[in-house]
Amino acid sequence: MSTLWAFPGQGAQQPGMLHGLPDAPVVRACLDEAGAVLGEPVLALDSAAALRDTRAVQLCLLIAGVACARLLLQRGHRPDYVAGLSIGAYAAAVIAEALDFADALRLVALRGELMQRAYPSGYGMTAILGLDLSRIERLLEQVNSAQTPVYLANINADNQLVIAGSHAAMVQVAERARAMGAGAARPLAISVPSHCPLLDAPAARLAEAFARVSLQPPNVRYLSSSSARLISDTGKLRDDLACNMCRVVDWLATLRTAYERGVRLHLELPPGTLLSGLARRQFEPGMVIAFQGSRLDTLDAMLRQEVSRSR
Repeated sequence: MSTLWAFPGQGAQQPGMLHGLPDAPVVRACLDEAGAVLGEPVLALDSAAALRDTRAVQLCLLIAGVACARLLLQRGHRPDYVAGLSIGAYAAAVIAEALDFADALRLVALRGELMQRAYPSGYGMTAILGLDLSRIERLLEQVNSAQTPVYLANINADNQLVIAGSHAAMVQVAERARAMGAGAARPLAISVPSHCPLLDAPAARLAEAFARVSLQPPNVRYLSSSSARLISDTGKLRDDLACNMCRVVDWLATLRTAYERGVRLHLELPPGTLLSGLARRQFEPGMVIAFQGSRLDTLDAMLRQEVSRSR
C-alpha cells in the first residue's frame, strides 16, 4: 500500500496557524530558516489581519506544510507520493527534494505579491456545491464577458466546483446555480481569481523568476494537481509550479490517479481538514488521516501500522 502526503491550498489558512505548530526542534528550525530567508519575523504572518494579504497566506501555507512534513520525516515516515492543491504544490516539491526550501520561500513571496498586485480588490473565488461540471460550464458561458469575467477554477469533486472571477460575475453565476438546484454557493477566503486566464500575466512573470532557480528531479513521486499526472522532468516541474496559478486545479482527477496507482493512505498536512473530506470519497476502503487535530504518537502508530500491512 502506498501513501500520499497532500498539502492544502489557499482558503485553508487559519489565524494562528504557525503559532499552533508542534513545539519541536525541527519545526522551530523551519520557522527560523524562513525568517532568515525572508528577512522578517514569520510568526507575524499568521494573524487575522496579516492573512488578509495573499503573500502572507501563501507563505504561511508553505511554512506550515514543510515544517510538519519535516517533523514526520524526522520521526521515520516517508511518503510514496506528494501532491499539493495550488500553493500546496510548493511544499510538495520541497518535501520531494526537488525545490530548495529557501528558493520556495522567495518564489512564493513573489507569487503572492504578483497575484495581489494584479487584482487588489473586486475579484475572488466561489465554491458551488451540488451541480455537475457540464451545468457549471453552461452557466459560465452565459455570464463570462470582458465586463464580467468568470471561469472554472477547481474541480474538487463531482459536485464540488470552484469558479474564479469578478465579484459581480460570480454573484450572477451563484444566483443562476441556486436556481438550478445548487446546494450552496459560497465565496471563499481568497482575494484573487486563481486558476484561470486572469492570472496569465502574473504566471509569466513568475516563470521568469523560476528560470533562475535550480530544480532537481523529485526523490518522491510528485503528482501535479493541474494535470493529475506524475512529473519527474525538472523542466515540466518548473512549468507546473510557475503556471499552476493560471491553470484549472483538477484535484478530483489527482486523487483518482493516486488511487489507481495503489495509494490507500492519504495524509493531509496542515492546516485544516478540507482535503481529507474530499479524499474520503475516493479512498474507500483506504485510510484518510489529517495531521491537524491528531496526536503525534497516534499519527506514528497509524502510519506505521498501515505501512506494515503493505509488506
